[in-house]
Amino acid sequence: MRTTPTGRFGRAELRLALAAPRPAAGLTSEWRLVDGLRTHTRRGGDPGTGAPPVVLVHGLAVSHRYLTPLAVALAATHPVYVPDLPGFGLTERPRRAYDVRRHAEHLASWLAAYRLPAVCLLGHSFGAEVAAALAASEPGSVRALVLASPTSDPAARSRRALFGRWFVDTSRETPLQAPILVRDVWNARPWRVFASLSHSARNAVEADLVRITAPTLVVAGARDPVVPAGWRAQAARLAGADLVVVPGAAHNVATTAPTAVADAIRHLLAPALTTQPPL
Repeated sequence: MRTTPTGRFGRAELRLALAAPRPAAGLTSEWRLVDGLRTHTRRGGDPGTGAPPVVLVHGLAVSHRYLTPLAVALAATHPVYVPDLPGFGLTERPRRAYDVRRHAEHLASWLAAYRLPAVCLLGHSFGAEVAAALAASEPGSVRALVLASPTSDPAARSRRALFGRWFVDTSRETPLQAPILVRDVWNARPWRVFASLSHSARNAVEADLVRITAPTLVVAGARDPVVPAGWRAQAARLAGADLVVVPGAAHNVATTAPTAVADAIRHLLAPALTTQPPL
């Protein structure tokens, strides 16, 4: 698949994002029973490089769909897994909306079900809160951590403030992402999205960030109103992380700038070797 420039999302990406459960671009769907829930995962094949697996965790109103461009960008070098969290995408819906801790526990059980070695874990938006909670509580499961557009900024930790920032972001995202959001909200049900927003507003992510021991990277779009410059810098500082800011991208940096984010992940996992000067 040809990716579009930073800040863009074309019709080819839209068709691929909406393809599941049909196979497309090397990605397939499968379901496993995890903690009593039939859990859907979109995954790529093993490229045979010996590189560690990368697990992508979506945000609170969405699913694997909008992370498909990043999964494709990574699939040539890494085994890639994109699970749908409980209640979202094609995963079974529990009766109640899970909070951050419960999602992290489910993700830990999902890792155990797949018997994966320590993974590179990327969480986007609310998914970054889930990923941080898992990395803090299960450090042996996480080889490296990527917090992409991490919520929630203490300066806007309320449902109204978070929704207001997301509303501003809609004007900075390409319109072709809208069909994905509509499908995902329908799958999850609006009440679950609203409840998850409340859980995000109540989650003090800082307590998890300071407990992270894995090599960590914070990635954000330069035009992201949900994760402004002050908060992304603070999050990186608390987690002892490097910070990568993608010019031109807004909140959905993993969707609209998949090549840049994939390159940042590869650099985190395989930093350039220091060359010795000739004798």
